[in-house]
Amino acid sequence: MPPETPATADRVLHVLAVLAQQGRVLTANELMAQTGLARSTLYRLLARLKRWGFVVENDGCYAPGPLSLQLALGFDLSSHLVRQSRQEMVALARQSHESVGLVVAVNDTVICLDMVESEQSLRCSFEKGRSVPLRAGASARCLLAHLPDPNRDVLLEALYPERAERAAALEQLLAIRQAGCATSAGEVDPGVWGISAPLFGAARQAVGAVTLMAPVTRALGQESALTDMTMVAAARISRGLALP
Repeated sequence: MPPETPATADRVLHVLAVLAQQGRVLTANELMAQTGLARSTLYRLLARLKRWGFVVENDGCYAPGPLSLQLALGFDLSSHLVRQSRQEMVALARQSHESVGLVVAVNDTVICLDMVESEQSLRCSFEKGRSVPLRAGASARCLLAHLPDPNRDVLLEALYPERAERAAALEQLLAIRQAGCATSAGEVDPGVWGISAPLFGAARQAVGAVTLMAPVTRALGQESALTDMTMVAAARISRGLALP
């Protein structure tokens, strides 16, 4: 067998990432469209992933396998950020009666690491494990605003090819960084209002964000109170993360 190359390893991880991000089973044709891989290359990689248990196949459709589930379980048990955030997320959800999510930026996406659901029948949910582009919505803008400047600028160039549009986006992100939070209404999911505040670890480096989500109709007139609650929760989580 030929030695593993970085290019091959990247392709394997790309296939896994696409399967993880979609949240549903995918056909080979869909995987080819998402990854840009040739059919023969895709099948070769899928065969390897199936052999190791990272992917399962049923009637020509592919999904993350049992070993992927074990990875997720291991993450839940070991993630310092999730452990440190959980208690304050639960308290914020109870105080606000709304849903609260823990999100991080990975490359050019927002990924939800944990979620505490509202107990109300009408509630907003950003499912654990769901990912969205790092562009629209309170979570995305909060995370983008608090990235290190070089990383932020690289992403802005990719997201906004036009200089004027990029300059306007940067101005908005700098204002978010100054304010310490970002809000949005209906940008990712229709009818959903959100407030996102950054979480800081050691040396005041941003490591994620906590986001409160509410139906727009219920948030109306309560934006200031919900914002204050979220920022207080984020500050408490950050204090815990900064402890040795």
